[in-house]
Amino acid sequence: MNAPTSVSVLTGAGVSTDSGIPDYRGPQGVWTKNPRAEADATIDRYLADPEVRRAAWQARLHSPAWQAEPNAAHLALVELERAGLLRALITQNIDELHQRAGSSPEKVIELHGTMRRAECLSCDLITPMEEVLARVAAGEDDPPCPRCGGIQKANTISFGQSLRPEVLTAALDAARSCELFLAVGTSLTVHPAAGLCGEALDAGARLVIVNAQPTPYDPYADRVVNEPIGQALPALVKELIDAAR
Repeated sequence: MNAPTSVSVLTGAGVSTDSGIPDYRGPQGVWTKNPRAEADATIDRYLADPEVRRAAWQARLHSPAWQAEPNAAHLALVELERAGLLRALITQNIDELHQRAGSSPEKVIELHGTMRRAECLSCDLITPMEEVLARVAAGEDDPPCPRCGGIQKANTISFGQSLRPEVLTAALDAARSCELFLAVGTSLTVHPAAGLCGEALDAGARLVIVNAQPTPYDPYADRVVNEPIGQALPALVKELIDAAR
């Protein structure tokens, strides 16, 4: 592969599966096994149904993401940044494992927010998630906002919510200003995230996809890698770094 000097990366849930966090749409995905869980992920259902909120708080409390550690894929992207090739790291993930692996926070664009903070849907108060989960563990099954009493949720984007405009703008800029756009561990079926591939292609970038399953953008990619991400991504990053030397 010819050496790019600017690589923008889009990561999805498949990047974190080796860390013990299930993906959503893969063969063993959360929503594949339980289609109702996907329906319950809408903001309207969350606001309207206390049972949905109670189940969501229990899921947050017991999420395997709290014990997860960065894996080889996360670490490979740190190496890409250290080599001076990373334009931006756009992620659909909410686990902050990229930052914990060593990726610079200013390089990471969190499309869907973070599970490590809670927000009030009435007054917009942001609270560290561990404080809210401590209340859940102590017996509050749907903890209200401590300031206004409103409904709280993770500081993430649910179905039915729009991406934050400044976050989407940053992601579009990153897609349109790179020489290589690398999509890793994402089904490329959820927009606007999936559309970033098209934005990069329209701007003249090459597209490389690393994913276990086929994606709608495979026909447009320079290369498609359907091997395990924890092996394939470090090898690909090494190839890019070696080519740039």
